[in-house]
Amino acid sequence: MTTKAITPLRQRMIEDMNARKLCPGTQRGHILACKRFAAFLKRSPDTATRDDIRSFQLHLADTGMSICNRNRIVTGLRFLFRVTLRRLDLAEEIYHIREPQTVPLVMSVDEIKRLLAVGSSLKTRVLLSLGYGCGLRAGEIVRLKVKHIDKAQRIIRIEQSKGRKDRNVMLPQEMLGLLRQWWGVRPSRHDAGIPLQERWLFPSRKVAGKPITTRQLNRLFHEAVEGAGLRKDVTLHTLRHSFATHLLERQTHLRTIQALLGHTKPETTTRYAHVAIGMISAVESPLDQLARVKERSRKSGRRDHKEDQPPA
Repeated sequence: MTTKAITPLRQRMIEDMNARKLCPGTQRGHILACKRFAAFLKRSPDTATRDDIRSFQLHLADTGMSICNRNRIVTGLRFLFRVTLRRLDLAEEIYHIREPQTVPLVMSVDEIKRLLAVGSSLKTRVLLSLGYGCGLRAGEIVRLKVKHIDKAQRIIRIEQSKGRKDRNVMLPQEMLGLLRQWWGVRPSRHDAGIPLQERWLFPSRKVAGKPITTRQLNRLFHEAVEGAGLRKDVTLHTLRHSFATHLLERQTHLRTIQALLGHTKPETTTRYAHVAIGMISAVESPLDQLARVKERSRKSGRRDHKEDQPPA
């Protein structure tokens, strides 16, 4: 069996990405973007011209691809031309499109209860509870190890997540109980020789020494959504949105929520104020205030009228 050799340009780009410690997912996205550009050109990207870059971006627009995916592709191309090829003149021709600001979809407390109640197994309930109860991303859930659970301080330590950042989140008493139950039935045949603290909380049943994948986690989530009869177009990340929104509705300080979510910018966290249904519905409208003033005026006028009447 023969394997396709890596081109010198691709190898150099990989080296540039490794030197800058880009995560594996980002590297894969950049490589796929450049492969797509090469397929469009039908030649090596290092021969591209300004017109080629312009034509490719028009081609992406014609495909009807989402703005998010288009921006991912041009980000990979910009890295190629700006860093690897040192063609700043071509990098300047690559533009991003401003993405529409959308309001995160959240589930109500009742919907969360239904979702967790129909979990097909203890494993599913534990996984989904980590997403909602601690606000973890899918990748953070599957990469949890025994050493990340600090029972003494009642925290979960998240290591090198998005943006290569560490953070701590709370370990609820209910979550600790679920984790203890899961540890009692967790399969251990694949990691018997691994030190206890380095064992995955959710090991893969197919690949020894590896955790379950985010794809498996997503499948379990959507099975639970279907079982709960939820009609919203929710994703696994909706649990994280719901975590933040429900904390905000319970008057948790925004800075605390920002720290729990691991957001760098406070503006990223403040968007949950737009979907905190409990807070929004509790706000008194000026229209209600006006109606109340009118009612007081009407009652006051009625009392004055009675006082002006002569006694019978």
